[in-house]
Amino acid sequence: MTAEELAVQLEAAECPVVIDVRSQLEYRSGHIPGALHVPFWGALLWQASLPNDKQRTVVLTCEHGPRAQAAAAQLALLGYSRVVLLQGHMSGWRARGLPVSR
Repeated sequence: MTAEELAVQLEAAECPVVIDVRSQLEYRSGHIPGALHVPFWGALLWQASLPNDKQRTVVLTCEHGPRAQAAAAQLALLGYSRVVLLQGHMSGWRARGLPVSR
């Protein structure tokens, strides 16, 4: 999913769940508004933070991509069927001047 597509979808009534798998320091430095923080290394331990609806679209992001790709594999093993990666990840989101929360 592109950053622009996500920005539009975040305004919808039933927007996708955005999960940021970066470190706490990275997340605090700026994240997509409304994104859940589920650090990559703790993803399996933080299942309580994950959405209950495994059919809901989940958008994963990290800084550049590798952690999000690994987290996507973990979510697939947990039964999430609509997992997508944010193209360009957070570096691309910021480069496009899209909003960030701190």
